[in-house]
Amino acid sequence: MADNPLIGFTDACRIEVQVGWWVFVLFGLEVIHQLHYFISEHSAGYNQFWINRVWGAWERFTDRKISAWTRFRISRLVSWIVIIAVIAIVTGKIIHAAPLLALLRIPAIVWGAMPFVIQIAFSLFFVVAEFGLLFWFLSRGGMDVYYPNDIKTRFSDVWGQDQVLERIKENIIFLENPEIVEDRGGYVPGGILLWGPPGTGKTLMAEAVAGETGKPYVFVDPGAFINMFMGVGVLKVKSLFRKLRKLSLRYGGVIVFFDEADSLGNRGIAMGGTPGSNAVPAPFADGCHGFSYLSQDLQSMLTRNAMGSGLVDPVGGGKRDHQIVGGMMNGGGMGGGGMGTLQALLTELSGLKKPRGFMNRVVRRALGMRPKPPPHYRILVMMATNAPSALDEALLRPGRIDRMYRVGYPAKPGRVRTYEGYLAKVSHELTAEQIDKLATITPYATGATIKDMVNEALIIAIRDGRDVITYQDVIKAKRLKALGPPEDVEYIERERHATAVHEACHAVMAYQTRKHLIIDIATIEKGSYYLGMVSSIKPEDLFTTWRSEYESDILVSLASLAGERMFFDGDSSSGCSGDLDSATQTATWMEGYWGMGKTVSSAATARRLEAGTPGGGGRAAASDTVTGADGHGPSPLGRLADRIEDNLGVLLQQAEDILRENERHVLAVAHALETHKTLSGEDVEAIVRCQQGPLVDGSVYLDDAFIGKLRDYHLAALRAHKQHADPDVALPVATAPAYVVTIPDTYLNGTNGNGSAAGTASDDVIDFGGYGASNGTQGNGTQGNGAHAGPLGAPTYDPPDESDDER
Repeated sequence: MADNPLIGFTDACRIEVQVGWWVFVLFGLEVIHQLHYFISEHSAGYNQFWINRVWGAWERFTDRKISAWTRFRISRLVSWIVIIAVIAIVTGKIIHAAPLLALLRIPAIVWGAMPFVIQIAFSLFFVVAEFGLLFWFLSRGGMDVYYPNDIKTRFSDVWGQDQVLERIKENIIFLENPEIVEDRGGYVPGGILLWGPPGTGKTLMAEAVAGETGKPYVFVDPGAFINMFMGVGVLKVKSLFRKLRKLSLRYGGVIVFFDEADSLGNRGIAMGGTPGSNAVPAPFADGCHGFSYLSQDLQSMLTRNAMGSGLVDPVGGGKRDHQIVGGMMNGGGMGGGGMGTLQALLTELSGLKKPRGFMNRVVRRALGMRPKPPPHYRILVMMATNAPSALDEALLRPGRIDRMYRVGYPAKPGRVRTYEGYLAKVSHELTAEQIDKLATITPYATGATIKDMVNEALIIAIRDGRDVITYQDVIKAKRLKALGPPEDVEYIERERHATAVHEACHAVMAYQTRKHLIIDIATIEKGSYYLGMVSSIKPEDLFTTWRSEYESDILVSLASLAGERMFFDGDSSSGCSGDLDSATQTATWMEGYWGMGKTVSSAATARRLEAGTPGGGGRAAASDTVTGADGHGPSPLGRLADRIEDNLGVLLQQAEDILRENERHVLAVAHALETHKTLSGEDVEAIVRCQQGPLVDGSVYLDDAFIGKLRDYHLAALRAHKQHADPDVALPVATAPAYVVTIPDTYLNGTNGNGSAAGTASDDVIDFGGYGASNGTQGNGTQGNGAHAGPLGAPTYDPPDESDDER
C-alpha cells in the first residue's frame, strides 16, 4: 500500500492496524507468554502456583469428570477447529476475502491447482517407485512355500532319533490343539532349535513335521538374508512374516524352517566381538557339574577367566597321521545377515502384532472406535544349525526359541534301524547279524552317511555286474568313504616292506593292548595325506575314557617308533612324527589336565592363571620351559615336560617288550599287508589267531617254516634298506597247509606208534612237539620217521570248533 502514490505511508500504517488488529493482539499475548516463562524461571512459588493451583486443578477436574478417551476426542476436535480456522484466515488474506468466504472457495482453488498438483505427485511417485521397486525385487526369493500334500515325508521316514521325535510330536499336538495349553493359562511353544552334527536328520525332521500336520511349510534358504544393500534383509524378514501370518490364518497354522540358522549372524560380531563368543565356557564345558556347587562370586570369576582363555578341551584325540581313532571336533560359526536383519527377526518373533486390515486400523480409528485386536497366529518356527554357539543369545531366549533339542549321532539301535530302512529299498543279501555288525563298526554314522554308503555299495555291485548287494560291497563302500580312493602310486619293495612293518606294529599293538577300541581297517595303500594307516573304532557306545585306555592309545602310537627301531637295527623313519605328536598330546593332557599322572591340579588352568604348576615358584611364562621366571632353577612347565617325557619313555619300553613277544605276529600281519594292501579288523584278528578270516587265511601263519621264510625276507629287506638296493629274496607266497593233523585219543597220552609227543593236553590247549609248546618251552617229540621240534614260544594250536577226541 505504501507504493501507492495516492496513499501515504502513515495512511497505509493506519489502515493495516485497523484491518489486522488481531496480529497486535497475538503479539501482545506472546509478550505476556514470554514474561510468564521468565517469571517462572526465577520464582519457584509463582511456577508452583500455576502448576498446582491452576493447571493442576483443571487436570484434576477433567480427570474426574471426563475419561481419557473423551479428552482425546475433544482435543482432536479443538485441533481440527484451530487448523481449519488458520487455513481460512491465511486463504482469506491471500485472495483478499473474508475467512468464511475463503473457506468456501478452497475446493475451487484446489480443483484449479489440481493439474499442477498431479504433475508434482507423479514426479515424486516415479522417483520413489524407482527405489521401491528396486528394493522390492531385491527382497524377493530365498523362501520356498510348500502347501499341504506337497510334502510326503512322515515321522516313519526319520530313523535313529526316536528321543527327539517324541519331543517334536508333543509340539505338533500343541500346534493342532493349542487349547490344551491356553485354556489352562499357558502358551504354546512357538520355536524349536535342532542342533547337532551335519547329516543327523534335522531338515528331515522339519519336513516330517510339515507332512504330519498338513500345514504349509516355508523353507528359508540359509543365504536369504545376506544381501548387497543395507536394509534388504529387513524387508525380507517383514515380507516373510506377512506371508506367514496370511498362511496361518488361511490354513490354521504354518511351519517355517530356517536351515543353517547360524548364517543369521550374531550381534556380538557387529559390536567387535568374535563368532561364537557366547559359547559354553570351559568351567561347564564337560564333566560333572561340580561348578554349580561353587559360590556365585567364584563362578563369575571362573567364567570370566574361561571366556578369555581360549583353551579348548581336546577330548576325542588329536590328529594322527598313521592311526585314526573316531572322534568329534566342534567349533564356532560365523555369518552375517546384514545390518538390522537379526534385529528385525527378533522383533517379528516376539514383538507386538498390529491390527489387521485398512478398515480396522484406519477407518475405525477415524471414527473414534478402537480397532479389533490381532488374531492368534499359529506359527511354528523351526531352526537347524551345526554351530549353536554362533547364534545370538537374544534369539535363544524363551518366548522366541522355547525348546532346544540336540540331534546327535544315533546310538547303535538307531543305526541298525537306519541300515534296515535304506537296505530295504534295494536288493541285498545281508543278514541281521551282518547289519548289527555294520552298526557296530560305524559308531559315528549318520542317516546321510548310511544312505550314501548303501548307495555306494549298490554302485559297486552294479560295476561288478550284480543287482544284489553283499556284505563285502558295503565294506568296500565303507573303506572308500573313510579313506577315499587310493593314489595310483607303487612303493619300491623295501619302502613297501617298511611301511607294512610300521602299520603291522600299530595293528598288533592295538589288538594286544587296546580293548576299548577294535581295529577297523589296516592299509598300506597311499592316500592323499598318509602312507598307510590303522583305523580303530568303538565296539560299543561309550562316553568315558579311563587312564588305562589312554595308556593303551599311547602304546599303539609309540608302537611304530619301537617297531622300526627293533626291526631296523635302531633306525627309524619320519613317518613316526604324527604318532609321536598324538602320544605327546595324550600324555600331556593325562599329566596336566585329566589327573592321570603325578599331578592333581590342572596345569592348563594354572598356566592360564599364571600360577604355575605344583612346586612352582611364581608366574610361569609360556616360553619358559627350561629356566624359571626368576632365572633360578627349572620352571614348572619344564618339570611337567620332564614328567611327560618320563611317562612316554616307560611306555616306549613297554611297547618294545610287547612287540618282541609278538614278533612273529608283526611279520605275519606285515606279509598280509604287502600281499593284500588293505585288511579289515577281522582279518588282522584272524592272522594273529592263525584262523580263517574274511579275506586272509591266517592258518598259514601257524607254520613255523613259513614264519622262518618271513624272517629271511625281512633280513633281506633290512640289508636292502641299509644299502639302498632291492631285496635279494622274493616276498614269500602263502599256501594252505598240504596236510591235516588228526590226533587219536592215544596221542593225548603222549604215545603214538613210532613217535611220541612230549607235550601235554588239556581241555583247551594241545601241546605237542610238532607245533611247539604253548607255555614257552621247546617240544622235543618226534613224529613218523623224522624229528620235528617246535620253536620256542610257538602259538597254541586251538581249533575253536573241535572236540578233544577229534583233535
